[in-house]
Amino acid sequence: MNREPVHPYSNQRPSWWPENASWPPERHRMRNSRFFRRIGCLFFLFIVLGLAGLIGIIAVVARWLRLVNFNLDLQSLIPIGLGVLIFAMFLAGLSSAGMRRVAVPLDELLNAADHIGQGDYSVRVRERGTHQVRTLARAFNSMASRLHILDEQRRNMLTDVTHELRSPLTVIQGNIEGMRDGVYPADDAHLRALLEETNILARLVEDLRTLALAESGALQLKKEPTDLALLARETVGAFSAQAEAAGVTLTVDAVTDLPWPTLDPGRIRQVLTNLLANALRYTPAGGTVSIRYYQSEAQAILEVQDNGAGIPPEELPHVFERFYKSADSGGMGLGLAIARKLVEAHSGTISAESTPGTGATLRVTLPLEKM
Repeated sequence: MNREPVHPYSNQRPSWWPENASWPPERHRMRNSRFFRRIGCLFFLFIVLGLAGLIGIIAVVARWLRLVNFNLDLQSLIPIGLGVLIFAMFLAGLSSAGMRRVAVPLDELLNAADHIGQGDYSVRVRERGTHQVRTLARAFNSMASRLHILDEQRRNMLTDVTHELRSPLTVIQGNIEGMRDGVYPADDAHLRALLEETNILARLVEDLRTLALAESGALQLKKEPTDLALLARETVGAFSAQAEAAGVTLTVDAVTDLPWPTLDPGRIRQVLTNLLANALRYTPAGGTVSIRYYQSEAQAILEVQDNGAGIPPEELPHVFERFYKSADSGGMGLGLAIARKLVEAHSGTISAESTPGTGATLRVTLPLEKM
């Protein structure tokens, strides 16, 4: 559920807040009261110490300049005392205003942090006060926005994973129960269907595992000098039967006799596999999907290009986000996200270019790292 951004000290009750509950929460008001009582005591202490110090300084300076005769009676010191008191009160007022500019926004930050700690990532604070405090508030709001986005992605991920797991599990459960009850024969056709569904589950679990390892930085790469031209041809060969069944032509344009980059061939094969699977998914019968490999400026470049429908401009910045998929996609939305993480683990980059109606080009750039 999307929630409107909330300011901890706003007088306006959020629409999602319970009607029978006070706003702001009572414990926040109590904390605010304790906080300002402490600040008030601190100000009073500063005033007393400042007044005593100023009187002492003025007395010393006056004596040094021989402007005051300390043998005078008390009445002659009243003007000096009043002047010192007025000056001290003026300084205290300035200090109070300055401290309030810092204390009030910081207290809002404390209460907003408490909201964040309880899982309410919609909270925001007003950017006010000194420059440093405004910078801190801006950073806090940016952090809260990012946490809110991540929380929404986590919820969507759980929904998507649950949905994707439920489909093959339902098929497996239904077939096994049918075989057990004698409704379906335990023949090759039904066993093959079960095997296909278990393969779907295995791929999903492996994709989630790979993505989790890559995002946590725990992915281990087994790097070695690799012939990327041969790797590209082998990967295309693995898709030849699928492409032929879909009526799509696969081509490879790979420059040979190039220096072999040092990388993990298994992971780069996985990147190409995901890019080819994505291209085939959106290329109609009679279309073409091609892989191009070349080197430029100490970089190895792999391009997967198709002449399908292309990617809409509003979707182009999001194609490498996990679980992001178009409305007509039959996948999980993990393939391109995994490809990006694997490429970044090799200190490379991946990008997408597309003009709607003319296809898309996905480009992988890898450094020519030497052993």
